[in-house]
Amino acid sequence: MPVIVVTGTGTEIGKTVVTAAVAALARAQGRSVAVLKPAQTGVGQSEAGDVDEVRRLAGDVTGVELARFPEALAPATAARRAGLEPVRPRQVAEAARKLAGEYDLVLVEGAGGLLVRFDDDGATLADVAGELGAPVLVVTPAGLGTLNMTALTAEALRARQLEQLGVVVGSWPGEPDLAARCNLADLPDAAGAPLLGVVPQGAGSLAPADFRDRATGWLAPRLGGTWDATVFTATAFGPSVR
Repeated sequence: MPVIVVTGTGTEIGKTVVTAAVAALARAQGRSVAVLKPAQTGVGQSEAGDVDEVRRLAGDVTGVELARFPEALAPATAARRAGLEPVRPRQVAEAARKLAGEYDLVLVEGAGGLLVRFDDDGATLADVAGELGAPVLVVTPAGLGTLNMTALTAEALRARQLEQLGVVVGSWPGEPDLAARCNLADLPDAAGAPLLGVVPQGAGSLAPADFRDRATGWLAPRLGGTWDATVFTATAFGPSVR
């Protein structure tokens, strides 16, 4: 998998931290990594963006940002309001292919969900994945409502004949409620893809060295870690939930 597209079922659900964890594990295996952010929104020109956060947490990772728009809106809307050219899927795919020729792993992190628009023609991150023929890793919340959002994202991927690599919970609470615990068992069915990890809430606030050390316990072997879905789910359930 030289290129993985990372999307979410919404915004502010831990997508950047999951991207950083995947990058950190690949680096720990000795692989070279580049992170590509097609469109960064809601950040000023002198402020740190998602790519900067991934590099801070994961370490020796190359970061590339194709466009930056100041307002925290969908990329198409933010570009239009700023009077700037939007990002096009072909442009993103070309940048990812170029990086894939230089690095062992390229992570393409989208903005918000799979079908958030990049331009006024309706192009989305799904079009980028289609251009690249790359698998899509879906980051989702832990709690109530996540099964519906995950199923809708999975349905959109299937409709476009895109491969879903799996699902990662982007922010697992310290004290998960009943819905969150039950969702661990139900998410693979909703997604039609395996649960590949659970990243704890607040992981992004860890010191970078701690983040890298702990990341292996958050993600499954397919993403370079040691996390086991069966063991974690059984532990989270406990005797009173079944």
